[in-house]
Amino acid sequence: MGNDNKPLNHLAIIMDGNGRWAKKRHLPRFMGHRQGMDNIRKIALEANRLGIKVLTLYAFSTENWARPSDEVNYLMRLPIDFFDKFMPELQENNVRVNIMGFSDNLPEKTYEVTQKAIKQTASNTGMVLNFAFNYGSRAEIVNAVQKIAKKVQDGEINASQIDEQMVSDNLLTENLKPYTDPDLLIRTSGEERLSNFMLWQLAYSEFEFTDKFWPDFTVDDLDKMIADYQKRERRFGKV
Repeated sequence: MGNDNKPLNHLAIIMDGNGRWAKKRHLPRFMGHRQGMDNIRKIALEANRLGIKVLTLYAFSTENWARPSDEVNYLMRLPIDFFDKFMPELQENNVRVNIMGFSDNLPEKTYEVTQKAIKQTASNTGMVLNFAFNYGSRAEIVNAVQKIAKKVQDGEINASQIDEQMVSDNLLTENLKPYTDPDLLIRTSGEERLSNFMLWQLAYSEFEFTDKFWPDFTVDDLDKMIADYQKRERRFGKV
């Protein structure tokens, strides 16, 4: 897609503003999350149509557990509803589901449903729809460091062999190779920060921010941002 020197293989989105979208409409917060879930379908199908290889969506962070418990419980139900509703369409569009995060901590039902979605779509060869669910980048990096330290401790490698590639290979994005690092990050709702999302992988990514809340973010908005990305020159620190 796009011109030859500007492929957009991996798009990452911080889907922000569901709660504020609902508040603005005098609706309970969960209505914003439901609306946001429906929007994932539209944006994912468009990304797939555009030939994007990986779409990573920040769905639930390791910090989100601190929210009120009824909201957390609702958020834990969303993947169940999402896959229940959209699995036929994902299959039809050859989309493969991946979950990136610390899934051991998820409620049993949520865990089962996400694992089932991964299994059901495992042989699909189209876009990878990668949900960052119970994900935090610092925890991910600590986890990678521990795995590498264990290999040093066990005498499998020397400390001097540790390089960027080895760190990358031990992060949660390892199974997205060769598209581990996003080319473009989009964040909705007017916030301009990373919020502990893919800190290692976003080192040279392009960023786009919009004031729109996630439920209001449209396919047209996505297309415009991608067109803008195509015009940029990525130097990766070189001249």
